[in-house]
Amino acid sequence: MKAKTHILILAAILIVGPTFRAQVPSDKTANPSGDDSNVRPPVTTADVKIVQRAREILSSPSKWNRADTRVCPPEAKTFSLYCALEKATNEVSGNFKHRGAAMQEARFVIDEITPKAKNYDHRLMGYNNDPTTTFADIQKVFELLEERIAKRLKQESQGSKK
Repeated sequence: MKAKTHILILAAILIVGPTFRAQVPSDKTANPSGDDSNVRPPVTTADVKIVQRAREILSSPSKWNRADTRVCPPEAKTFSLYCALEKATNEVSGNFKHRGAAMQEARFVIDEITPKAKNYDHRLMGYNNDPTTTFADIQKVFELLEERIAKRLKQESQGSKK
């Protein structure tokens, strides 16, 4: 009798089990792998501060690391675009996410300003390391990024008041 019960339970699990889905953290719902390169998380005032802080971190050509690997050691003295945003995010929010709002919006800025973006394996790294990218170009990304986030923040706050 016990064996039949166990077999019935096992059969029920095998039949019904696949219809249940595991809970997925909210930042991974757009793509099962959790790495949707086009995900667009909501922005916050912290994202504006992140961009401002990243611009401060990368405030001169001597602080710019033109050979980004997307590995950002805490003791670094030079910073790529990616690492400046990562460091700023950690300083402002203490919660860096590879697909966080500021990081994603930076990717979208790069998509808009360079036709080469589609050829980069990693947009932030590729743009940073591109031999044609200048320090002024990096600063322009920060300027456009701050404007873009401020605009989205205004739109999203107006939408929530309706």
